Amino acid sequence: MSSGYIRTPLRNKNIIQIGQTHLSTYSDVFRLLVHVSKQRSAGNNLVIQLAPSAFHQANAMLSLLKRYSWKQFSIVTSTVAGYREFIQAVAEAAYKFESQNSYKFKILGTVLVNNNASNLGSLLGTEARILLLYSTREEARSILKTAGQMGLAGDKYVWIVTQSVIGSTTESPPEFPVGMLGVHFETTDNQLTKSISTALKVFVNGVEAFHRESNSSSLLSPKVSCEDSASTSSRWAQGEQLFKYLQNVRIDVDPGRPPLEFDADGTRSSVELTIVNLQPSNSGGSGRELLWRQIGHWHSWKKDGLDIQDIVWPGHSHVPPEDGPDKFHLKVAFLEEPPFISIVPPDPVSGRCPVSHGVPCHVGNHVPLNGESDLGHSARNVTQCCSGFCVDLLEKFSDDLGFTYELIRVDDPKFGTHVNGRWNGLMGALANRRVDMVMTSLTVNAEREHVADFTIPFMETGIAILVAKRTGIISPTAFLEPFDTASWLLVGVVAIQVAALAIFLFEWLSPSGYNMQLSAPTNQRFSLFRTYWLVWAILFQASVNIDCPRGFTSRFISNVWATFAVVFLAIYTANLAAFMITREEFYDLSGVEDPRLISPKSHEPPFRFGTVFNTHTEATILKHYKEMHYHMRNYNLNEIRAGIEAVKRGELDAFLYDGAVLDYLVSQDEECRLLTVGSWYAMTGYGVAFPRGSKYVAPFNEKLLEYIENGDVDRLRRFWLTGVCKPYKEERQFSEPLSTEQFLSAFLLLLSGIGLAFLLLALEHVYFHSIRPHLTSPTTGACCSLISINMGKSLTFRDAVFETQDRLRSHRCRDAICRLHLRRLNLQLDCVRSRVRQLEKQLGECNQLIGTTVNDELRTVEVENNLIECQATTRQVLEAIPEMETVL
Repeated sequence: MSSGYIRTPLRNKNIIQIGQTHLSTYSDVFRLLVHVSKQRSAGNNLVIQLAPSAFHQANAMLSLLKRYSWKQFSIVTSTVAGYREFIQAVAEAAYKFESQNSYKFKILGTVLVNNNASNLGSLLGTEARILLLYSTREEARSILKTAGQMGLAGDKYVWIVTQSVIGSTTESPPEFPVGMLGVHFETTDNQLTKSISTALKVFVNGVEAFHRESNSSSLLSPKVSCEDSASTSSRWAQGEQLFKYLQNVRIDVDPGRPPLEFDADGTRSSVELTIVNLQPSNSGGSGRELLWRQIGHWHSWKKDGLDIQDIVWPGHSHVPPEDGPDKFHLKVAFLEEPPFISIVPPDPVSGRCPVSHGVPCHVGNHVPLNGESDLGHSARNVTQCCSGFCVDLLEKFSDDLGFTYELIRVDDPKFGTHVNGRWNGLMGALANRRVDMVMTSLTVNAEREHVADFTIPFMETGIAILVAKRTGIISPTAFLEPFDTASWLLVGVVAIQVAALAIFLFEWLSPSGYNMQLSAPTNQRFSLFRTYWLVWAILFQASVNIDCPRGFTSRFISNVWATFAVVFLAIYTANLAAFMITREEFYDLSGVEDPRLISPKSHEPPFRFGTVFNTHTEATILKHYKEMHYHMRNYNLNEIRAGIEAVKRGELDAFLYDGAVLDYLVSQDEECRLLTVGSWYAMTGYGVAFPRGSKYVAPFNEKLLEYIENGDVDRLRRFWLTGVCKPYKEERQFSEPLSTEQFLSAFLLLLSGIGLAFLLLALEHVYFHSIRPHLTSPTTGACCSLISINMGKSLTFRDAVFETQDRLRSHRCRDAICRLHLRRLNLQLDCVRSRVRQLEKQLGECNQLIGTTVNDELRTVEVENNLIECQATTRQVLEAIPEMETVL
């Protein structure tokens, strides 16, 4: 579209010049506004709307519903333009109420009426009593006439209509019933004229802002008109920009009210609507002429924007009707089974049920109370107090569906099975239509569905197995259980053998030990068997006499083995405490298909297990496992608590029943001796049961789905089915034997020590054969004694002799051979001592000769001869020391 230049200042409110044409205020300006609104592309409408939108009317209608606590309604529309937008607006308004006010509406349905409105009959089968109508005035006459003929316009129904139904007059057609409500805003000529002035202000301010902020002198000239077809491909390039400026306009209209502003979709942010009521024309209400009377206002900018006066309700009533049908009464049958339904006596003083103990219920003579079979009353229809998961769920159904109920315990205290062509218990009451519904832990199965209609399950269940824990004795082999078999073999067969052989090998290779001789050296008390004794003594920290190796390398290996023993004993001791305790034993059955249950007589003694008579569990076992049922019928009981006590006393090895109930009883066991084992069998669920073809199944199903989705059922389950004791098998983790990998570091330590010992053995040989001969002297031995006594003694002959003397004095022989060796050793020692004294005397004389001053030349030859003799003696002494050392 072409553009021009705005030549006349925009502050002239009477005339606006666009291009060469002057536009009048009341025609051409609206023509340009139409150009803006006709900027239409796929799904994109640019509209500035001064009148209240469909969303505003929907908000006002839902405010009326909230005021009178109406939560459910239906929508009735014709095919008038905008009906889809109205349905969408109602849905958005309902979501807004839920998110902002936590008030949840339920749209029961939407009826798009046909030409003769005959499809209004679909409302007759619903609970809709509040109807929102969107159509033209003439269409509404036909719709309400048909509704009246169908009984949908009586005193139980409230019709709330939009402005399009009310029109611009206060009079109503004769087809409109008294008590109708509507949302209204003025559409008279005076109001339209007033709105033109407001529209002009919006337009002028928007164009002025567009010209001012764009800094452009271009002319706003769309060159389109109302006669342009919708298929015109031309598009005004500046239209979207102008729409944004018009959308951002803010004008103060009336004092005390919010300014005129627009939302992102171009509708007004703040709207005031009038609430009208169709009332008789005279105050007495005897005339048939009805008029729309103003009874209040709705303001969109107020949180509680509804202000309502007196209303004449349908049927000239002064009390608003309910949003659903009148409450109906149901006779509800039950059987007690904690935690779903429990029975306690009422308060002895008031005779009423405390709030925490549920609701009154009628019971007969054979009602077990907390495991006891006698209530202390002999008359029938005794009133007790019922509480539990199912009672709370029933109360919630009652509040939301609007019905009263009577809880009755059936005379035949059974859940119901088909016996001899007849149903007994609860299922018999349903099959004979003596009750309207059954609310308890009734399991859904195919046989029961033939005679009753069930809702969707409110809780899953299956056949579970209950066993009791028994206190056992400490295992005779408990001291071996900290390690597995492979670990014990590795320690006993490998580690001990390797350590013993390594110590003895290095002792045999060591120069301080055997020095690779095949016979034991003198005073060598270390052998292979004594090496094993040393290894075992170190491993178990035994306080016994042991012989230590002499070699440095073998001693190092002994220390490495001692470190290994410390690590091994620490791991063993830490885990031994977990096994030296009394074990809790139980029958760890895998499930119903466990061999001990499938073939109980194949075990000796036969496995004892049972269930409750005339229950889903017994019927399922009979259907699929006849041999098992034949065996367990001798152990079946009449009630579940008797089965629990039989298991705890040891009269039964296992008890089969519904898993949900058994889990609860396990969690409530004060002794914590019960637990369920194995997987559940024949998975099913608990459902609410009705007689075949009952009309109540659909609404109960709908509500139950809602409770499951919003978490109400889960909250009830956590409250009622949670106990203190939870001894489930999967949660009890006993200590497991340690495998080899878990203490492999100790073996790595031992192997590393053996590898290092080879290096130390090589160093020991280097010392004895290469270093020690150069260090042998009286002074060197004394210094080395500070580092190692053995090393110092090995370097000096005197200390070695003294050590030998000390050993001889303290040694006492026990046999003749020892005494013979000792006597021989003493003779050799005496010879050595004599020779040492002689050599010491000669050394002393030589030293005197060397220190004497020679003045006489005649004695020179004699002195030289004596020096030569002393040197020879010294060499003789040095050669004799290794020989004497070998003797020692």
